[in-house]
Amino acid sequence: MRILMFDNEFPPLGGGTGVVNLHLLEEMAVRLDVTVDLVTSSRTKARYETEAFADRITIYKVPVDNRNIHHATNRELLRYSWRGLGLARQLASKHRYDVSFAFAGVPAGAISYLLRLTHGLPYVLSLQGPDVPGFEARYNYLYPVLTPFISRIWRQAGVVTAISAEQVALAHRTMPDLPLVTIPNGVDTKAFVPATNIPGRPFTMICVARLIERKGQHHLLQAFARLRATSAGPMALIFVGTGDAEPQLREMAASLQVADAVTFQGFVPREHMPRVYHEADVFVLPSQHEGMSIALLEAMACGLPVIVTDTGGTAELVTQGTNGEIVPWADVQALTTALQRLVNDVEQRQRMGKESRRRALAFGWPALAARYLELCARVAAPSVERRAKDAHGTETVARDLTREPRA
Repeated sequence: MRILMFDNEFPPLGGGTGVVNLHLLEEMAVRLDVTVDLVTSSRTKARYETEAFADRITIYKVPVDNRNIHHATNRELLRYSWRGLGLARQLASKHRYDVSFAFAGVPAGAISYLLRLTHGLPYVLSLQGPDVPGFEARYNYLYPVLTPFISRIWRQAGVVTAISAEQVALAHRTMPDLPLVTIPNGVDTKAFVPATNIPGRPFTMICVARLIERKGQHHLLQAFARLRATSAGPMALIFVGTGDAEPQLREMAASLQVADAVTFQGFVPREHMPRVYHEADVFVLPSQHEGMSIALLEAMACGLPVIVTDTGGTAELVTQGTNGEIVPWADVQALTTALQRLVNDVEQRQRMGKESRRRALAFGWPALAARYLELCARVAAPSVERRAKDAHGTETVARDLTREPRA
């Protein structure tokens, strides 16, 4: 099976969606019956790039003039759409694909949709988060314009997948009758493991996410300041990630007089992330909206208790009081209280951490990649069958034309 894949972000560009794509390609690379061509973005202004990811997996990068590896501007997304479509048409004319696969309804899904119209290529669409109307507040001005096109992209897909129950519910607000297959995100449970030796240190919280308003780091800073003011022991807060809100968060830490205990680590390479989780006692993600957080899964695999909001992925991953705490979005006092409970109860933290690890083991990438490939095969089957019939017909005609006439 040959797959033409689209994703405007792929490491080092982007966030969680690119990480999902990376792990799925790693699993697909061991399949001898699968060939993948991925069209993604390059940071260059005009140069198209090609990389060999594995024997049967090639990455094609179209220039979008990216200025921030963690965030794509609307202009960059438009460049990817236009140039990605042009490259996709060239590839579709050169190779015989069985199916296309799009990460997110826009911009990647738009390319798959247009290829279906021009080349008859069926596609699988994976919803990721901001591509679902209502997910991202900063795109509220665009959703009314894009929703009719997004709905058309969804409806023409052979299969549409979601990554959590909340994402299903959000998508159904736009299209109540849309059939959805839920496939969660995954985690590398061999790379992300619990710490074996925990040195003496201050009680440490970690938040791994883009530094943007939706992720709620400003609420965590306020809760940390309240907790520190009432606690006798030392404590620390680590932020991993970059984003537009970083200057404001640094100013807030200073104004709350906790800057000496808050570390902004910025971007950390993926291979170093297990060590970073090992520096913490609890993982906190006070986000307004999530599809299913990769960072949350990684923290759980590392055996950390977690404090999260009731958003996408929470229902599948976290049970109140069992492996973590669930608090309302923007409720700083509830967040402070949840942190206080874990600060004062080491045994509770240990028990929750073990349960987090146990749950994370069910989200390995090999099984999830197999599910996506099964969907691709199912969507591709009619076109493959039709192609086989066409080839059989061609062979029959050729045989008839070359058959010796009877005497």
